[in-house]
Amino acid sequence: MLANVLLGVAVLVGLSLVLNAWRLIIGPTVTDRILALDTMYINCIALIVLLGIYFETALYYEAALLIAMLGFVSTSALSKYLLRGDIIE
Repeated sequence: MLANVLLGVAVLVGLSLVLNAWRLIIGPTVTDRILALDTMYINCIALIVLLGIYFETALYYEAALLIAMLGFVSTSALSKYLLRGDIIE
């Protein structure tokens, strides 16, 4: 039962990744593209956590945490660059 639910959720998260990729490519403004990229890395974290649940190992959770930290820093840097035009003052 759990394997079927994990498969269904993985398919839905994969579909959301495809829709986010579409917004990343077609997005009319730069802020739409940044939000799509931010949502894409959150969906990738969700897929990695689902993989960790499926294989019953904690190694995937550490990878998801690392991706979350890198995603937060990159989103913050891109937002600061858009606001000020410079990342480092």
